[in-house]
Amino acid sequence: MAADMKQKVTIEPVTRIEGHAKITIDLDGAGKVADARFHVTEFRGFEKFCIGRSFWEMPGITARVCGICPVSHLLASSKAGDAILGVRTPAPAVTLRRLMNYAQMVQSHALSFFLLSGPDLLLGMDADPAERNMAGLIKLHPEVARAGIRLRAFGQALIRALGDRSVHPSWSVPGGVRSTLKEEDKGHFLAQLPEMYSTLDTALDLMKDALDRYASELDAYGNFPSLFVGLVNSDGGLEHYDGHLRIVDSRGRIVEDGLSAEGFLDLVHEGEETWSYLKFPYYAPLGPEKGMYRVGPLARLNVCDFAGTPRADRELRQFRHFGGRGKTVNNSFYYHYARLVEILHSLERIEEILADDILVDHHIRSRAGVNQNVGIGVSEAPRGTLFHHYQVDDNGILEKVNLMIATGQNNLAMNKTIKQLAGRFISGDKLDEGLLNRVEHGIRAFDPCLSCSTHEAGRMPLHLQLRDVSGALLDDIKRG
Repeated sequence: MAADMKQKVTIEPVTRIEGHAKITIDLDGAGKVADARFHVTEFRGFEKFCIGRSFWEMPGITARVCGICPVSHLLASSKAGDAILGVRTPAPAVTLRRLMNYAQMVQSHALSFFLLSGPDLLLGMDADPAERNMAGLIKLHPEVARAGIRLRAFGQALIRALGDRSVHPSWSVPGGVRSTLKEEDKGHFLAQLPEMYSTLDTALDLMKDALDRYASELDAYGNFPSLFVGLVNSDGGLEHYDGHLRIVDSRGRIVEDGLSAEGFLDLVHEGEETWSYLKFPYYAPLGPEKGMYRVGPLARLNVCDFAGTPRADRELRQFRHFGGRGKTVNNSFYYHYARLVEILHSLERIEEILADDILVDHHIRSRAGVNQNVGIGVSEAPRGTLFHHYQVDDNGILEKVNLMIATGQNNLAMNKTIKQLAGRFISGDKLDEGLLNRVEHGIRAFDPCLSCSTHEAGRMPLHLQLRDVSGALLDDIKRG
């Protein structure tokens, strides 16, 4: 092979994620990885077509950004509306919003761990792709699959009990919420919690087994220094709905603390590239390379001082051992572990809220007109910190909309992860299914949410070709 000959590997589509994307890997003349890119190949355009609509409509409209995490957009949009109204949201409404957000964490993280990444973690990275999927997991580990499905169903059912439906509930609005939880539903969900806790015990054991199984290759799954961003409460504890923003570095040192949503957005620049519709945000004071940051469950466990619930705090202490001397865990493979800690925390918070007498208070909405022309809503979505930034005229008509999605904020880190994985596992002029799946898994660890999509179970269509600079076919792999 000529020394100046270059090759390209394309993985399209990337499977078992929400949305459509591809990965391209460029090899140099020696067959080593020169570059790798994660391309988001779809365009939604919500920021543009919402202009001219009333901010009152935005919770219902932006919930349609995604069918997996509509609750996250519903709440962030409602909080932006709260700011435009300039009102104090009633405490019972805040508690109910928190309850729905914890239910959202449970259902989304359960989907990610058991059904999207579970086939890799439990069946093996090198398993036959015809069985390395949800159907294969159900066949080979039926009890584990059933437990995961029931855990997700618990979260979905609680969302439905609050908002009448589990997908795109029209429930949270500027100023509060439309309805409270029925008294008979409290006992129903409390009675299911022992089973849910038991499922988490099983999942944590499976996760620790997977860490042992992949110990020799873990360092390749996005293990590098970066900043981490997330919400914490006034005491520095784990927070998903309110609080303030904190930034820590790869050694756990606080870079910024006590940041409002507006203050944080002033510190972030959203870079762009011609080869992806997804933006590339970074912490501007350090520039695109050193200012790369991660959000989501791994980041949230890195930025908080404690979880604030007994079971989650116990597991958080174990989790932090993986950070070595410092508390910060820099390896993206541990996103999987962090999701389980957050599910545990969410179940404990759900148990607390269901027993709280505040739920009998029916003052759940404050009413007003436009009092502020700018509103920013921030909330922690399952995949990371979510911002809705609206500018309206005096009639509440939107003049500017900026949605900063968690997956976009992880974009620089995802690209660095696949380059690290490709450099470790791909070399020469032959493609190997298991090695390529490891590169895909580097993206699944972040659980990116590009939009909703469905791929046929058992097929995972994929066509990979490796060509030299003259166009000659060196290797070819097909799925489906």
